[in-house]
Amino acid sequence: MTTDGKQIRDPSFDGSLTAELVSLIRNKPVAQEDLDAMALFALDGVANMLAGRRSVPGEKLLAYLKGREGDTGRRALVMGGLTHILEVDDLHKASVVHPACVTIPAAIALAQDNMPSGEEFLRAILCGFEACTRVGMAVGKAHYKIWHNTATCGTFGGAMTAATLLRLTDEETVHALGNAGTQSAGLWEFLNTGAMSKHLHAGRGAEAGIVSAQLAQLGFTGPPAILEGPQGLFAGACPDPDPGAVLRDPDEPWQVHKTSIKPWPSCRHTHPVIDAAIELSGKIDIDNIESVDVAAYQAAIDVCDRPVPESEYEAKFSLQHCVGISLIDGKNEFASYDLTSRDRAAELRKLISVRAGEDYTAAYPEDWGGEVTVNLKGGGSVMAVRNACKGDPELPLNRDEMIAKARELLSFAAINDVDAVVDGVLDMANGGAVPGFSLQ
Repeated sequence: MTTDGKQIRDPSFDGSLTAELVSLIRNKPVAQEDLDAMALFALDGVANMLAGRRSVPGEKLLAYLKGREGDTGRRALVMGGLTHILEVDDLHKASVVHPACVTIPAAIALAQDNMPSGEEFLRAILCGFEACTRVGMAVGKAHYKIWHNTATCGTFGGAMTAATLLRLTDEETVHALGNAGTQSAGLWEFLNTGAMSKHLHAGRGAEAGIVSAQLAQLGFTGPPAILEGPQGLFAGACPDPDPGAVLRDPDEPWQVHKTSIKPWPSCRHTHPVIDAAIELSGKIDIDNIESVDVAAYQAAIDVCDRPVPESEYEAKFSLQHCVGISLIDGKNEFASYDLTSRDRAAELRKLISVRAGEDYTAAYPEDWGGEVTVNLKGGGSVMAVRNACKGDPELPLNRDEMIAKARELLSFAAINDVDAVVDGVLDMANGGAVPGFSLQ
């Protein structure tokens, strides 16, 4: 910037990964099938957000918002946290990012002030999904050992969503992403005590995105090379980055089509072996189990090796509990993690051992696989293997199943008119307006 206050274009702007990412996203054609898919994911995100109110962390977030509903960034923070609380929101496998909880809340918070059309709303989220997942695919496997990708990469999704709704220029959008990236944070330490920080990760991704975009609209600059620069994200937090992933395969389908939907309310790392355990549940007598061997990929072990979960939240991050209760009940639902279910599974958990399987670790994160082997008393065993699980793009929930899941969440949320929410969100793909979203 010169002494008279005029901005000088940063010479690193044009060749930066961030500028190229913005160009890739904004030149990518949007078809009706993309809007239809995005509407279904928006419905899932909204249903998760409303259902998240019925939780202890949700009540605390709502208390934080009370009296400050006019603060757009604070609204986004609270809605992002609510969307991620029940652990049944979406997940993009290759990036290990939950894109809905950082993009949809940003869009809703801004839509309450800016009144976009339904199609503009969906396009903005589509762009946000693309930004955070492409950055997520580039940070490398080692990043995830310390950093929570939804937090560190989610800021880019929140910013791209906000920049699209605010109709920022390409240069303004690069500045928004640059300032979003410098706010990237989110550490896994919360797992060691069962703290509520994970919900803050999602909320801050949405909030930081809005703040960054609004500031960029005012001419507030950000670093164009926030990703690849010598003091950027890759250098600071990524031991094994893959920068080429940011722009790789630009003509492939939008990343929303590669995003998984969770059918069960637990950490996504537990889902392959939940799926396997449900398959085996009808083939065995629980009283005849000698031992259970669970093989997964190393990241799942790092996050979810928890033999004695002491809370509902810890149980959602326990391979042992998720497999045990699924073997016992043949299903997995919200009640699978309460105190009664934890007590019912306690003896079986003692018989369950978990380990990292070399093949599953090598395939991750492109494939999230695992296996469950139940060894029976007196000899013999049964096994079920998963290289993908229900809800993944390879085994997707169909439209009716996604709507049914949303209805279940909205009923859990005690929404009076479930049809109005479902129809209102889905109609955006066909020219409908953005429906109102109240947290009351």
